[in-house]
Amino acid sequence: QVQLVESGGGLVQAGGSLRLSCAVSGRSFSTVAMGWYRQAPGKGREFVAVISWSGTTTYYADSVQGRFTISRDHDKNTMTLQMNSLKPEDTAVYYCAADRVNKGASYKYNADMEYWGKGTLVTVSS
Repeated sequence: QVQLVESGGGLVQAGGSLRLSCAVSGRSFSTVAMGWYRQAPGKGREFVAVISWSGTTTYYADSVQGRFTISRDHDKNTMTLQMNSLKPEDTAVYYCAADRVNKGASYKYNADMEYWGKGTLVTVSS
């Protein structure tokens, strides 16, 4: 089993930055692909970014490309999402997710991850 715990959410003004972290425990070798999804109030879950085991392959939603950066640290068993130039429309609950296989760019269209955290709330004020 894999446990994922997000941290780093909070309230920030538009234009500001936040850094989300996802701590991995349990069978960390099962986290071949890891990613972030978000869900805004009244909306469905939306893909944000995904990263491969090696960290060399990443995919981003068009809405965050150039503003957000996903990374992972195997020594610390963590994944992070650096969010810059935040906008009010980035307000959402952000979920950390992991998968035992790497489905590549398909994660953009299907939230087909095996493991999920409980989420952390990010609120961007205008």
